[in-house]
Amino acid sequence: MTFSLVRGLLRSDVVRAILLVVLALLIAQALPARAQQQDPLRAVLVSPGVWALVGPIGGPSRDNHALNATYGVIATPEGTILIDSGAAAQGARLLTDRAQQLTGQPVRWVINTGSQHHRWFGNEQLRKGGAQVIAHARTVQTQRTLAAGQATELQTLLGDRFDGTMPAHADHVVEGARAGITLGGVRLELLDLGDAHFPGDVVVWLPATKTAFAGDVVYVERLLSLAPLSNGPSWLQAFDRLAALAPAQIVPGHGAPTNLDVAQAQTGAYLRFVTAGVARHAKEMAGVEAALAELGNAPAFAALANYDPLHRVNVNRAYLRAEAANQ
Repeated sequence: MTFSLVRGLLRSDVVRAILLVVLALLIAQALPARAQQQDPLRAVLVSPGVWALVGPIGGPSRDNHALNATYGVIATPEGTILIDSGAAAQGARLLTDRAQQLTGQPVRWVINTGSQHHRWFGNEQLRKGGAQVIAHARTVQTQRTLAAGQATELQTLLGDRFDGTMPAHADHVVEGARAGITLGGVRLELLDLGDAHFPGDVVVWLPATKTAFAGDVVYVERLLSLAPLSNGPSWLQAFDRLAALAPAQIVPGHGAPTNLDVAQAQTGAYLRFVTAGVARHAKEMAGVEAALAELGNAPAFAALANYDPLHRVNVNRAYLRAEAANQ
């Protein structure tokens, strides 16, 4: 084969395409395993030096590392603050990597806003990396109660992606309705506004910019879940207390960063609809079927993700709690 013929082959589109495929395969094989993991997080700038890492609004799965929630990243002159640590060691490493890519600094602190597993089961991984874990005393109390059951749930859900995960609680515990703390020169407050999705849910408040990392007090884009431990009336009170602060921006526990009007429409209004409706039926001891007959169809909220599997369950649980409170 002559030199000119070889050169002609190398110039052909087919050969170039083959070479590109081979090169891509070689690069993929050279990447560390962690870099090849599916990353379910979308970074959204909230304000200068503050981001949300928005996970899927569906359910937790192995594919999404059970990171079906929204997390927060705050840059400080002395390091990065991470809001919530994920559901397992692998998920925590993803969160850490993304946070450090955004800020260019290591994660030095992680704050837990709640006790559902995707808020805190990555604590030990963050601690191994040198971060201090911070939480409210009431949050830690609920975490301790739920740890064993959540570990079993996550092991089943995540399989080998749960390997190396151990539940760990805060190194620094705060108390009170409004606990102030300064990290890297940034002033924060942990607000205990009342039990919400879980007992001990808190809001991380940045008073300088009136930014709320609302944790599971606020859901947008998807319907909230009244879980077995949720307290609808208390949750509504917590939401109203947050609203009274007139936050300029809200990073919800689920969904993209938003404003108070959207949060009111998708969280506050829904809680009001369900809790007021079931309270009336429970006072009359009308029964859960009567409550479902009136409240089971809620077109104002039907466009929210997860409406079909969650709404009637929410009404059922809220009614039974209200009925028990009346006895």
